[in-house]
Amino acid sequence: MRITVLDGYTLNPGDNPWTEIEKLGELTVYDRTPPELINERAQGSRIILTNKTPLSADTLRALPDLEFISVLATGYNIVDGAAAARQGIPVSNVPAYGTQSVAQHTIALLLELCNSVGLHDDSVRMGEWAASPDFCYWKSPIVELSGRILGIVGAGRIGRAVAAIGQALGMDIRITPSRQPAPWKQASVEEIFRLSDVVSLHCPQSSANAGFVNRTLLRTMKPDAFLINTSRGGLIVEADLAEALKAGWIAGAAIDVVSTEPVSPENPLLTAPRCIITPHIAWSSLAARRRIMAATHANICGFLIGRAPNCVNGPV
Repeated sequence: MRITVLDGYTLNPGDNPWTEIEKLGELTVYDRTPPELINERAQGSRIILTNKTPLSADTLRALPDLEFISVLATGYNIVDGAAAARQGIPVSNVPAYGTQSVAQHTIALLLELCNSVGLHDDSVRMGEWAASPDFCYWKSPIVELSGRILGIVGAGRIGRAVAAIGQALGMDIRITPSRQPAPWKQASVEEIFRLSDVVSLHCPQSSANAGFVNRTLLRTMKPDAFLINTSRGGLIVEADLAEALKAGWIAGAAIDVVSTEPVSPENPLLTAPRCIITPHIAWSSLAARRRIMAATHANICGFLIGRAPNCVNGPV
């Protein structure tokens, strides 16, 4: 049985081996696959593993041996699931692997906005402390979070984990409604943006909410508020956020995702003031990547006995 990994480098750059999956069949791992090589590399595979390499309807039609796809992530829009279902190909994903890692990174971004640790470390190493007439100084305001409002857009696992950490920091939590009861005050998206000192995005992106963080919504925020996005880059109209930062409508932003990845050199947020950008790494702790590997192994094993777990394209 041939198993092909189309883009395995980010899951295993050398510290997270494919050992258990290798035991299940003839495994071929490509670090990256450019679009023009997808069909060639996938030919003859019974199982394909992909993270960000797209599998379109046209590609799937060209792969008569394909029986199962496992996405090496939670988001699975990289695969045309409906087309796969029409061909009888189940598609599985890996839910819930990165909850704590993403929540931790979200708080790291928030603390950097509040304390500017990197800026002050650079300042000290450049000799500014040694030359200072005072025993201390600060290059930017230090913001205490206790008593401030943290607004969470998206009440799933990650949003709730961020809310819990924020509460531990003494913050007053507002969270968008969900079917599961939450121990925090619920508020609409509009209320969260208007009332919060920090707004953190943790919702999936869909055609209904793409670009919902736009000029109009940003203008309702407090001028000393922060915006954080570790969810999906397309939730934000990036030109509008850049304008908000340049005009001082909000105090700062920190993002781990952008609309096109890797980031375009023309992305307006690259030159926006008070904007921290990390390269989509919130998910990538070794602990989280090991969970992806284990869950993918379980997905394949389930498929092989006729019950593919975490199937996202319905019964096929």
